[in-house]
Amino acid sequence: MSKIVPVILCGGSGTRLWPMSRSQSPKQFHPVDGPASLSFFQTTVQRHRSDLYDAPIVVTSVTHLTTVRRQLAELQCPARIIAEPVARNTGPAVLAAALQIAQTDPKSLMLVLPSDHVISGDMDSVISGPMQAAHDGRIVLFGITPTYPETGYGYIVDGGAFATHPGLRRVAHFVEKPPLSQATTLVATGDAFWASGISLFAAETIISEMRRCDRKTYDAVVTACEKGEKRTGELHLNTDALRRARSEPTERIVFENSERVVLFPANLVWNDVGSWTSIHGIGRPDAQGNVFHGDVIATETEGALVHSQDRLVALVGVPNVIVIDTPDALLVTQRGRCQDVKKIVETLRKEERVEASRHRRRDHAWGQSSNLMRSGAFDMSILRLYAGNTLEIDPLPGRRLIMVEGNVDMFDGLQRRKLSPGEHATLDTQVLSRVTNFSDKTAEVLLMTMTSSIMAGTSKSFAPVPTHVS
Repeated sequence: MSKIVPVILCGGSGTRLWPMSRSQSPKQFHPVDGPASLSFFQTTVQRHRSDLYDAPIVVTSVTHLTTVRRQLAELQCPARIIAEPVARNTGPAVLAAALQIAQTDPKSLMLVLPSDHVISGDMDSVISGPMQAAHDGRIVLFGITPTYPETGYGYIVDGGAFATHPGLRRVAHFVEKPPLSQATTLVATGDAFWASGISLFAAETIISEMRRCDRKTYDAVVTACEKGEKRTGELHLNTDALRRARSEPTERIVFENSERVVLFPANLVWNDVGSWTSIHGIGRPDAQGNVFHGDVIATETEGALVHSQDRLVALVGVPNVIVIDTPDALLVTQRGRCQDVKKIVETLRKEERVEASRHRRRDHAWGQSSNLMRSGAFDMSILRLYAGNTLEIDPLPGRRLIMVEGNVDMFDGLQRRKLSPGEHATLDTQVLSRVTNFSDKTAEVLLMTMTSSIMAGTSKSFAPVPTHVS
């Protein structure tokens, strides 16, 4: 019997964990428990490296390719990567992964995993339980017994036992993020489970169901794969084809419309870390129930969460407060109000504030970066590259470098060129560009990224300032 292929989905912007998480640096790539720990994504990868599993497939945005490659390399984990040029939710992402798996063995099982959850327990035993049902053509959804009425989770309602598959339950219906009164009722009945976002099925099963439920999306993803650019270990989906796919989750496209779905109650401790309250819940509290990261002093304070990066944070008589201090933004809120943090991000986006998408200024081993301007037409950042250092810039349409001070060498995989003050270069849209400062002085370059308002077919999201050091 072939091994299970973990399919790790690295999408999402993590708006409820702002200001740590930004659309260009979402929560899955941040440490779980302080600077020295693995990221949420790395923890997910490590959780599925036993003999039960094959090498993973990671589906991520082109924007985050450099980060994914680096974090996989840190784990020394071989993986196949599917790069999405535009975001289309989990439905198209899961189908693209299934199509790649089916090229080798359509009957192979694939385990779909969010990349940003915290889980403890005997995961291998849980996954092994319903494997035969998945081989029999079932779509297995793993449910978590709820411990409180959470309004930010989806629920799966138990529809009764299966005579032919011990341990499995039928799915009566789904409830998506109910109000508190309904969530309270669901938990009280004992018949509802939190939808974990984890699912198990054969590649051929999900391909067949996607084709039946949404032929337009199916055809678009098939074409995006066929016309995509194949590199060593990577498939870059075709942009034009992928745009024609519906931007919907697998739950809405298939699970809610399929008679093949079954529920498997999972004996796991699970947290989707969807808010700062969740971060507090997975932390290691002190005697007063406080969870502190960084330089923090507190008196007469209980149940607080503080993340401090660069300076002292002092609390006096403020119980149940949450303080997230980053170099360019400070969040202060209360436990219980953390689901509303996304409203701040919505306001930032309406006002076209750079803090919605990235940290305003970042210091790196290779130098410094800071945003100069963001408008409806372009995004502009200044990069200061220290002597003897190299940085890699992700490929995106409409990217241009303008040399301000010093000299650098630029290599895009095809040609190498020198840039002097006043000279400019349009970056390749398909491969990483490497910029090296061979001199003994700091060089300054201007990175400009055009947006969809002036380039047809270009994503409206702003490209990240490069972070990879070679």
